[in-house]
Amino acid sequence: MTVGPTTRRRQLGADLRRLRELKRLTLEEAGARVGISKATLSRYETKEGSVKWPAVDALCREYGATDEERVALVELAKGAKIQGWWRSLADPIPESMNLMLTLEDEVVREDHYACMYVPGLLQTRAYAEAVHRASEVQCPEREVQHMVDIRMKRQELLDREDPPHVWCVIDEAALRRQVGGREVMLQQLEHLLAASQRPRINIQVLPFACGAHAAAVGSFAVLRGQAPELDVVYVDLIGGGLFMEKPRELERYRLAFEYLSAQALDFESSAELIARISRER
Repeated sequence: MTVGPTTRRRQLGADLRRLRELKRLTLEEAGARVGISKATLSRYETKEGSVKWPAVDALCREYGATDEERVALVELAKGAKIQGWWRSLADPIPESMNLMLTLEDEVVREDHYACMYVPGLLQTRAYAEAVHRASEVQCPEREVQHMVDIRMKRQELLDREDPPHVWCVIDEAALRRQVGGREVMLQQLEHLLAASQRPRINIQVLPFACGAHAAAVGSFAVLRGQAPELDVVYVDLIGGGLFMEKPRELERYRLAFEYLSAQALDFESSAELIARISRER
């Protein structure tokens, strides 16, 4: 798993705060000891703005961190500006997608609930094109293709030597909604069946028969980092997306996904339903 700029910055902030609190220092007291303002140290801990590694080194020494901890945090500070593959793309990327790519490049697991469309990581190109054309009705074809290119590039993380664990609960409605026409849907359903055979991809179907459930408000994804405090929830919105990372928000969506998974069909029954829907077309 790669460790990118967003994870580095968030991990650094969390560790600096933990060390300061263990030392029982206020922001003002800690900042004064190393010659930085309370506001600057607060930004360091809340993951906002740039960070200077000499200041991190000084803070670690003041907090009594071990040499191993200090070296690790300094390395995090030095690497906090390193960017991912998408920065080399010629066309601009919407800010919500930019952050999604950053986070997704660093996760160890993704939990997806999809009620409208098949999750992006499991879409075929033709299906993704149809989704983008429908969602961005005033978008030039060139931009549609650019966004689809990004989606296809994102899927390469599934082919890494150590890919993240992807767990998808897909509403039956998303499988029956004809996106792009009959042939496109047949290919998409076959692609899902093939993906379900991969060792680190789990696919469950939430059937109509389950009735009311824990996420009737819409699709979401829980992006899980190396530690629970690095988790982020992504919620789809028209024209972008919403990211949430407060503990109460995270717990609510984690619990919702657990309920959805419990209500959904098991893996074998889910594959059988996908195959049956495909035969019905």
